[in-house]
Amino acid sequence: MLLHVLLFVLSLTANSLSIPLHKSRHNPNHTRSLSLPTFSRQAALAAQAATRRKFQNASTILASLGTSPGYAIPSSLQKSYNHASDYVTNITLLNSSPESSPRRPSYPSSGVRLAAAGPLGSGNNVTTISLQDETDGVDDYEYFGPLSFGSQAQTLQIDFDTGSADLWVPFHCSNCGTLSQFQANASSTFQNMSQPFAVEYGSGSVTGTLAMDTVSVGPLKVHNQSIGAVQSVSDNFAYSPNDGLAGMAFGSIANSHKPTLFENLIPQLKAPLFSVYTTRNQIRGSELYLGGIDASKARGNSVAWVPVVSKTYWTVSMTGALVNNTPAYAGVVKAIIDTGTSFIYVPTHVMTAIFEKIPDIAPAHDYDDGFYVYPCDTPITVSFVLGAHTLALDPRDLNLGQYASDASGR
Repeated sequence: MLLHVLLFVLSLTANSLSIPLHKSRHNPNHTRSLSLPTFSRQAALAAQAATRRKFQNASTILASLGTSPGYAIPSSLQKSYNHASDYVTNITLLNSSPESSPRRPSYPSSGVRLAAAGPLGSGNNVTTISLQDETDGVDDYEYFGPLSFGSQAQTLQIDFDTGSADLWVPFHCSNCGTLSQFQANASSTFQNMSQPFAVEYGSGSVTGTLAMDTVSVGPLKVHNQSIGAVQSVSDNFAYSPNDGLAGMAFGSIANSHKPTLFENLIPQLKAPLFSVYTTRNQIRGSELYLGGIDASKARGNSVAWVPVVSKTYWTVSMTGALVNNTPAYAGVVKAIIDTGTSFIYVPTHVMTAIFEKIPDIAPAHDYDDGFYVYPCDTPITVSFVLGAHTLALDPRDLNLGQYASDASGR
């Protein structure tokens, strides 16, 4: 019998959940019974530990900042965020079709007709950044694309991460391996602020000084953008295909205590929105769309809107989970939408409730506590209730790989 492995992930925080945007761990080109690679315990535990580190302070941040962060978002940006909420609400009221029952999963739930979305704000710009998927044909590790820095528009490859809020690039970095570095002496607009800068992620850390310079995003420019001029990185960053990182969360959680690149772009954009489209096992085809939503990338040209409950991380409320359309959990959990996390992490009691509804599931004690297996031919649909929408996981994103087989070949 073929078995698939599930990882019983212990609670990251008392009340947080991270949901990835199609960061696959599986190969979709095989048949169902052989749709997954052989399970790698080491890789699973490494990813689990990385996300624990990244969000180890999430509960404290959410509890202390709440929906109105102590860090004062500049009034012009606060106004833009409020307009974004009004914009979404108005479109929803005018153009959304009736919601399906929250107990019925869909891909995705019915929602806003994108074609009806009109311009908003003083700017009139939309721009697309083409992203590359770092993939080995089975796993998708990260999505990155070009940004240009300085008066000479030096192009570096940047990882766009909605789970953090700082922008950094290598600068006079002594241990940056194969990373391309920003040549500050070639930029007449570079300013070294001589303030310490450091960020710790799940996969590593960076240190340096805070600086300011011009950042170009396609035809758009942000002058005096705060940038971490990184002079040292941990080993995990030194040989990455991306050179730096752009945090796309709210500036309220930025280690620099400065507005993010996206926040500074808002006055130039047609709408104070960005959207991310990520491919599965394809180097090309992913994109970051600034100023709106690329309707061609949405199923049925529609999108489900879920209210943000905290202007810190992109935090929404998860109010339930279902297995094969049967309620498994009901309760409110804060959920963080993070393009930089590969797995879904929930508190232990939520995961227990979900696993109890999966037929023929059993502990895999020979791997480690918290690992479970189930037969590959068992049909499973796990769904999460976010706001008024019930969103089902693609079955390929539910498990970690093939565990074992017997002579029957099932």
